[in-house]
Amino acid sequence: MTDARLRHGRASLAVSFFAQGMAFALLVTRIPAIQDQYGISDGLLPVFLAAVPILAGAGSVCTEQLIKRVRPSVVLRFAQPAVLLALLGAGAGGQMWQAALSLGAFGLSVGALDASMNMLGVSLQRTYGRSIMLGFHASYSLGGIGGASLAWAGAHWHLSLLASYLPVVAVLLPVCLVASRWYVDGEPAAEVATGTPGGKPVVFRLLLPLCLVMSFAYIGDSTVSNWSAKYLQDTLGSSEQLSTVPYNVYMVTTLLGRAAGDFGVRRFGAAAVVRFGTVLAAAGFGVVALAPGPWVGMAGFTLLGFGLCVIVPQTFAAAGRLFPDSSDAAVARLNIFNYVGFLVGSPLVGALGDAWSYRGAMLVPMVLVLLTLVYARSFGSAGARYGGGHERPRTVDVG
Repeated sequence: MTDARLRHGRASLAVSFFAQGMAFALLVTRIPAIQDQYGISDGLLPVFLAAVPILAGAGSVCTEQLIKRVRPSVVLRFAQPAVLLALLGAGAGGQMWQAALSLGAFGLSVGALDASMNMLGVSLQRTYGRSIMLGFHASYSLGGIGGASLAWAGAHWHLSLLASYLPVVAVLLPVCLVASRWYVDGEPAAEVATGTPGGKPVVFRLLLPLCLVMSFAYIGDSTVSNWSAKYLQDTLGSSEQLSTVPYNVYMVTTLLGRAAGDFGVRRFGAAAVVRFGTVLAAAGFGVVALAPGPWVGMAGFTLLGFGLCVIVPQTFAAAGRLFPDSSDAAVARLNIFNYVGFLVGSPLVGALGDAWSYRGAMLVPMVLVLLTLVYARSFGSAGARYGGGHERPRTVDVG
């Protein structure tokens, strides 16, 4: 595989992560507008919101089966346009069945998209022979910041959902279709080392620690995305305007942490970076829970962004190292627990906040994130700092 082809594959996959980050942010940050446009009641809204990650998990399961017949790049080439068109459909409709159809299509296609993107990222990292996964997720964070900013502009100028979504889809759809020409499917570790296919199947018992870590990380992430504004305003007494700041700060620190994270993995190893991120994230939740006022609370959310941002990309990478010859299947199964954490996190914190206190509720994701330290050894191997298998794969001279 030539160096130029690998560089093109890496750049095209970064475009895919960016587009997905923007599309997802445009959807989740305009949930109130979607609710108003379709007349979805407060009682029915949680059903719609829960259906998206459930269907995304189903999409990830289907992707595991699809890759037995086609390469992950083929799945990604079709899943990404489907996500963008489903987003546009969510902004264009006006009846309840249209909302159900669009959000259902979004959920299924986003599960396939997340799984196939990370499959390509893991296999490319193995071929490179060094950590590059955090860079892909940094592109996702950058897209999320862009999408949230565009959503804010749409809400500020009272634009319809269609007017907000149509220009974005009109730009991203052709860009992603063109970029898909350069997707690169990396080779399994056995083929990189020996030139012959073959390897052990995925054993769920061995993958389970990473699945738990993925769930813990997304419980923490969903706590920030769903409860940071309410917590700052209702518990710490901030203004409504100030309460919108923590999530933006969280996204920016996530971007910065991921942009620098690959260097940390190369220098200190994946296990050390995950341990450091875990402690930092737990400290952030502790600061948030004990904060006397909104500014200290925002400092806690800042720590959270720097800490949590490294865990998810390294969990995908660790699954690739654990099952180097079946990494696509391992990533597809692991990706399901992304949505498990998202489903559990927000209701858990909300129920504890209502029954106990929101300060106390913030300690629960802190404890769950700290449990990652128990499984940190799952991230370590002789080749972990390079992002490869147990033996360092060949290194290519690419940027």
